[in-house]
Amino acid sequence: MVTLDIQQFSIGRTKARAYFCYLFSRNIPNRLPSLSKEMIMPKLLKIKADLQNCEGVYLLDYKGVQITPTFTSKGQVDEDAGKIRADRAYYYRAVREGRCTITDPYPSLITKELTITASQPIYCEKDELKYVACLDMPLDEVIKISHLNTSDLAFSKLFKYAYGAFSFALIAIALLLFISAIQSFFLFEISPSHFQIKEVFEATILMTLALAIFDLAKTLIEEEILGRHKEQNISGPHKTMVRFLGSIIIALSIEALMLVFKFAITDPAQLIYAMYIIGGVAMLLIGLAVYIKFTKIENEQR
Repeated sequence: MVTLDIQQFSIGRTKARAYFCYLFSRNIPNRLPSLSKEMIMPKLLKIKADLQNCEGVYLLDYKGVQITPTFTSKGQVDEDAGKIRADRAYYYRAVREGRCTITDPYPSLITKELTITASQPIYCEKDELKYVACLDMPLDEVIKISHLNTSDLAFSKLFKYAYGAFSFALIAIALLLFISAIQSFFLFEISPSHFQIKEVFEATILMTLALAIFDLAKTLIEEEILGRHKEQNISGPHKTMVRFLGSIIIALSIEALMLVFKFAITDPAQLIYAMYIIGGVAMLLIGLAVYIKFTKIENEQR
């Protein structure tokens, strides 16, 4: 299943990148005088020969123009030489980060299957960019590389089942809170003719908690079980944490708003406590913003 393969790639992406970085650093000359494609291509072809099912290797110049044919397992594609690849992620990410990178999975023009490209910037002795070495690998082979032991997959399945159990338990709790909130309308006879602020606040609190817990359970099911990752700049457990903190902030904001109205009507002297909650919400927002910022930086460095 494509979704499962992409999820497994996301889990093992760091291992895969480390593996390709090792191959490039061990074989490709870098920061040496008189670098030329004649020095680099034999090393790049050696990496291709050592890797099973490697789709192809090729070399780009510092402008992103392919200066060699694409060498595949079935021969070489001469017409690829001269094509501009400056708009491809494997070029501009390697240049921007100044290190080995791997792309997200994309359909290969050679096999029509999902593939990833590992790329390595190559500098001269003056630390100026000269070339970018590129290597295409099928997604299923990259998954095998990134899961060299079976413990990763075993623990991944275990965590998925655990997340599923907790998610459905949270849904059950949210359902009980929702039912209790609905019952309060009948228990306290909440209606336009019989309107008591205290009872309305209690029912709203139950509804808010039910919504926050349900939203957390929904996020866990979508991201940890189904693997539907929506935020492209935040990955893995960070997404669940962001959604969880977001649910807490929303719930506390609603509670603070209700307390402001309640104390403004019943006991203005207690408004200071509502302000404490609002201050806590503001601190949570600042903390969440910092967390998202550093999370994005971490993912850009991968």
